[in-house]
Amino acid sequence: MQARWLALAAVFAVAACETVPPPPPPPPADAPVATPPWISEALADPARPQADRDRDAARKPGPLLAWAGVRPGMKVVDLIPGQGYFTRILSKAVGPTGKVYAYVPDELTAIAKGRPPSVSAFVGKPPYANTRMILRDLPEFGAPEKLDMIFTAQNYHDMHLAFMGPVDVATVNRQAFKALKPGGVFIVVDHAAKPGTTVAQMESLHRIDPARVRREVEAAGFVFEGQSPLLRNTRDPLTANVFDAGIRGKTDQFIYKFRKPRSAR
Repeated sequence: MQARWLALAAVFAVAACETVPPPPPPPPADAPVATPPWISEALADPARPQADRDRDAARKPGPLLAWAGVRPGMKVVDLIPGQGYFTRILSKAVGPTGKVYAYVPDELTAIAKGRPPSVSAFVGKPPYANTRMILRDLPEFGAPEKLDMIFTAQNYHDMHLAFMGPVDVATVNRQAFKALKPGGVFIVVDHAAKPGTTVAQMESLHRIDPARVRREVEAAGFVFEGQSPLLRNTRDPLTANVFDAGIRGKTDQFIYKFRKPRSAR
């Protein structure tokens, strides 16, 4: 009997030494995310213009959209889409069960003096049949259905500038909040300016203070969820116009994710 107890004690002693390691902590909100296959395939789309492919190294769309949480079936607005760089990628990434709305502000069509928006050349047509263009003033922002994501890259600052009106940004952000499903996200990518940069300075720099963006978006009811350092460049002095040859394509950019609370309607 004593031998049996000694054997059991030895087993328990060994078990006590084999401690189970604690589960790893969740990744921080700014942690890099592996690019999933649906985004990699979207980037490899043979219909993408070569000019877009040439910009991929600087814009890093794969890890950016992975961090944003883009996935098949999503309903997304590409807000102020420009030439449609992200519209095309988003179209392929969300797939045939998803939808991408290229929201072109009417404020810009007035400046274009009758020229059709660039994205009108491909939206709604194969191989981007799941895309639609919305042509409307920014303070009337909305979509035909509730959205999973609103995405805007390098254009949020424009809403503050004279050539756009300027726009009532508070109204735009409130409309964005209303347009999203509960739990939906608003992704803002833009050129960083120094803290306290004024609107007058933004006119000449085409940059915006990240803290200003956060204040404005949170004021509409959004919750700040995190940021990605993917496009940061600490060597950018933040004092040059983003179109200057010496800094163009190499600006310090912030990427913010805001979420509409799941309890909101």
